[in-house]
Amino acid sequence: MAHDVAITGHGVLTAFGFGEQALLDGVFGGRPGFTPVTRFDPTPYRAGHAATYEGEGPEIPGVPVKPGVTPGQFEVLVACAAAALEMAGTDGAGAPVLLGTNGDHSAAPDFWSGTGARTAADPRTLDSLPARLPELLARELGLGAPRTAFVNACVAGTNALARGAELVRRGLADTVVCGGAYLVTEDVFAKFDSGRALSPEDAVRPFDAGRQGLLHGDGVAVLVLEAADRARARGARVLAGLTGWGMAADAHHVIQPHPRGDGLARAARAALRRAGAEPGRIGYVNAHGTGTPLNDVAETAALHQVFGEGVHGVPVSSTKSSTGHMLEATGAVEAVITMLALREGLLPPTLGTLEPDPACDLDHVRDTARPARITHALSLNAAFGGVDAALVLEAP
Repeated sequence: MAHDVAITGHGVLTAFGFGEQALLDGVFGGRPGFTPVTRFDPTPYRAGHAATYEGEGPEIPGVPVKPGVTPGQFEVLVACAAAALEMAGTDGAGAPVLLGTNGDHSAAPDFWSGTGARTAADPRTLDSLPARLPELLARELGLGAPRTAFVNACVAGTNALARGAELVRRGLADTVVCGGAYLVTEDVFAKFDSGRALSPEDAVRPFDAGRQGLLHGDGVAVLVLEAADRARARGARVLAGLTGWGMAADAHHVIQPHPRGDGLARAARAALRRAGAEPGRIGYVNAHGTGTPLNDVAETAALHQVFGEGVHGVPVSSTKSSTGHMLEATGAVEAVITMLALREGLLPPTLGTLEPDPACDLDHVRDTARPARITHALSLNAAFGGVDAALVLEAP
């Protein structure tokens, strides 16, 4: 028997602070989260801004944050997971834990410079191992197994949700705790900067003719997925249905997206098929929208493939213009944003557009949120190596 998949709880952190109200005030309020980098000296780099949480806005329960200091990824995951379970009204006992994460790299500069501990016994070094974080989270909160880390970059959080939904749908788990985490650290920042992927501006301008690149942002989100029938039977509130998910790989290039967006289009079509939804039912697309020259054109081409002549009737926005690119956490945080769009009847905007790129001819939600009562939304993510993923969320 196939089970419908429901989202019953979430906990989320972005540069705007902890919880959904911070997202509503920041992302839906049309605020960019970018500030000058203070966690490390950005002088050697082309870029100098990121969307980091510096302790302003709603605080992370149990996690003191000092300006200029990266909080621990594990501690933030615990806070988000605890909030998600509380919202869902369950302790999650026995639930698998699936996280998109590349580990906590906050200690990496100290490790490589020799100023910090360089032994395997150092907890900060151990936390850089991705698989350690779902293991520790499960132990801390009494969750179950499997405990899996997804490390395929910007689709990792999306893949964690897709895998969790598959476990629920097949009846292999009643409840799954899944999500993603990334907090801005110098080693990852430096790699993106050396590849000239980061914008030298203090803004990200997706789909703009003058876009110059992405900027990183703090992001952690944990969601509770359940079999919808069982959730309702125990009186849980269903926040949204996760009705479709799709994954694809076009292997076009180690970094560059397929120019026609073939892999992303396949992932979106697969998600729509699984959801049993025709493209015309989609009322909003939360685009990957990195603000890089190649991604935005390729994603536009993918949406033209998926929606055909109806593409200009589908509102699209990139919330990375507000939150920054949260790497492994991106799909999880953007799933929460998309879920809030369904609930609030409000589509979050793309910020920073100065001159729309004619090659990105879509119905862009620009500058301010747009009221719209919708029942289905599509969230897209793409990553290095040509891997792509898509989710379809449905209003309860």
